[in-house]
Amino acid sequence: MEIAASRVASIHYTLTDDAGQVIDKSPESQPLSYLHGAGNIVPGLENALAGRKAGDSLKVDVKPEEAYGVRNESLVQDVPREAFKNVDAVEPGMQFKAQTAHGPLLVTVVEVGDEQVKIDGNHPLAGRNLHFAVEVADVREASEEEKNLGQVSAAPQSE
Repeated sequence: MEIAASRVASIHYTLTDDAGQVIDKSPESQPLSYLHGAGNIVPGLENALAGRKAGDSLKVDVKPEEAYGVRNESLVQDVPREAFKNVDAVEPGMQFKAQTAHGPLLVTVVEVGDEQVKIDGNHPLAGRNLHFAVEVADVREASEEEKNLGQVSAAPQSE
């Protein structure tokens, strides 16, 4: 069975950056399962997986525009330190959910000063080329529940 819209694909993957450093990988005994066509993985990888079958292996290079987007420097801002008054210790790398005019946005603390805290609302992988080594473990039809949810059900599927 081929990977196509409204099918569940299970993949083993290793994600690396341009320098070959591993950014993420699926646990050896637990492939990532996703509903194809529902936007659950980056578009560049999803497009490359269409038509593949269990047992296929491939390498996919994904540009920022087909992954987490290009960096938007307007999402890097200084905010008053007092905005974090309910947080004991604000440190670089911490993440917070900020309310914006466009809805919630996950921001990462970049720098902490006495008066200001620099935050970055870009996805941590925005602006970066992504390199995937993928092996397709399984492909199956999605259940009606999964199609309605737009994602893979946590409940195991009966064969």
